[in-house]
Amino acid sequence: QLRRAKLHVEKAIKEKKIFAVQGPYPVIRHLLRARGWVERKLPRNDKQLKQQAGNQKKRQVEKRASGGGEPLHHPEPRNKKNKAEGEDEDKEQCNEDSDDIHDLMSFLVQDQVPNFLWTIRLSTVDQELLQRIEVVNRYPRLHALCTKEGLCQSLQNLSWFEQVDLNTFFPRCYRLGIMEEQEAFIEDFRLTAARNLLKLAVEKFGDRLVGTEQPPKSNKMPAPKAPLPQGSPLYPHLVEEALEVCEQHLGVLGHQDIDRETPSPCRTCIAWDRFLQEYYHVAHEGARLVLSKEQREQCQDVLQRLGKQLPQLSIEGNLNVWILKPSAKSRGRGIVCATRLEEVLELSRSCTAPSARVCEWVVQKYVEQPLTIFDTKFDIRQWFVVTDWKPLTVWFYRDCYLRFCSWPFSLCHLERARHLCNVSIQKRYKTSQPDPRVPLDKIWSNKQFQAYLARLGRADAWHRVMVPGMKAAILNALRCAQDQVGSRKGSFELFGADFLIGEDCQPWLLEITPGPTRSPSSAVTRRLCANVQRDTLRLVLDRKDNPSCPIGAFELLYKEAAMPTCLHVGLKLMVEGCSLKKP
Repeated sequence: QLRRAKLHVEKAIKEKKIFAVQGPYPVIRHLLRARGWVERKLPRNDKQLKQQAGNQKKRQVEKRASGGGEPLHHPEPRNKKNKAEGEDEDKEQCNEDSDDIHDLMSFLVQDQVPNFLWTIRLSTVDQELLQRIEVVNRYPRLHALCTKEGLCQSLQNLSWFEQVDLNTFFPRCYRLGIMEEQEAFIEDFRLTAARNLLKLAVEKFGDRLVGTEQPPKSNKMPAPKAPLPQGSPLYPHLVEEALEVCEQHLGVLGHQDIDRETPSPCRTCIAWDRFLQEYYHVAHEGARLVLSKEQREQCQDVLQRLGKQLPQLSIEGNLNVWILKPSAKSRGRGIVCATRLEEVLELSRSCTAPSARVCEWVVQKYVEQPLTIFDTKFDIRQWFVVTDWKPLTVWFYRDCYLRFCSWPFSLCHLERARHLCNVSIQKRYKTSQPDPRVPLDKIWSNKQFQAYLARLGRADAWHRVMVPGMKAAILNALRCAQDQVGSRKGSFELFGADFLIGEDCQPWLLEITPGPTRSPSSAVTRRLCANVQRDTLRLVLDRKDNPSCPIGAFELLYKEAAMPTCLHVGLKLMVEGCSLKKP
């Protein structure tokens, strides 16, 4: 066995097939071993690294003095418990060889620099040695792409790269820690409330009074009041004020205010504090509106004209729901929905700082009219791989999966079980669905989704609308963040983009996750996660030696034309000037 191990190690070193895996990736380990690679095993967690730091540093100095290789992580002796854990993990995924021989081969290559590293994060890897590893599955400095604040900021620069309207694929988003963006959000919230009021007005028939259903239960606001009694105020002026605001907004959208020096009429034409409180009474508490037939026709006309100017009018409902997200957290942690301006601003006060580099919160328009399946909200996790940033090279994975919420969708109740599709959130809730067709494991493959669309008579929506929309959104986000990401030749990264689908089948980008978890939570994800890892290795390893080798479900999405290096142009461009005065 020792001779066999030595021969295998010698061949692996000669062919540059030494790998290291950090994190719970048994599929990667199994696939690389099957290719003849030898693993150099690493410490299993940061705590062990700290515990062994003193002895490991001494051992590192001794090895350097004796001409030994520099370790990737400070090596540690494996005790019986750790060895048993490693054996259990390897037996699940690799039965062709015993763990003893893999442990032996790992010992024999402990002084070798790995040729391939698959890690859960770069921060725990020795930075000096990291530069000597040929292939790494991570890129540094992904803040501009993979945090909510960074993505929001990056996409604001889209017009410098593409003649595409950001509002056609990314719900309106603001960084509350930046005063200018907080003010823009306040104006957006007010204008949205005015549009929502017009929508409520249009819902009435004839000249009868208009009312609403029970109000939504927000995450933080107190329980709603009962619908107002028959003698309650009817707010006859609200519709006229909303019409005035929307007409003014149409003028702004038509650039009629380009030479005006006064503040925007959308900020000054009505008493907004009073308007919002009365809007809450109508939209959230069931108060009634007085509406004539003529006003209803005016509302329809204004909404029709706004629809031609505002791509996101189709995702707005009439309750003005916004979603607040901590900037740098993942798996749905800390996310809340809000329907009142004061609730959003209360959270923002703790992070408002004009010079802040990172905002604590972002607020984004909630998609109030999503496509649902069996009255249940879902989103799509779509994989893609970046194999180079300069020139940008992107590979799109044709398979993906849907994640369902546990409870039926309703804007009248804002519980996380109804509105956040993250697996880590939904696993806390028992499925409470009136429709037995909702999958118990809350996961569907894209093939199941396509079959569902076909039964609805919308079979072409997947390939004609959804997939092209997702591809375009991913590419737009990458191009905006390209100059801010740490580019490294030889690196690659598998990303997960989360999309929500509107009622018109239009995909809306929510966020992009670096190195998304590949821990299976269902039979569907168990198969798809294993497949995407297999195909990723084909793409980044096998294709180097054989460019025509099969790469599974990956397809080339975009490869930027190679261009000579030029002077970097910053994104923060501004034109300043003043009017010419007559002599």
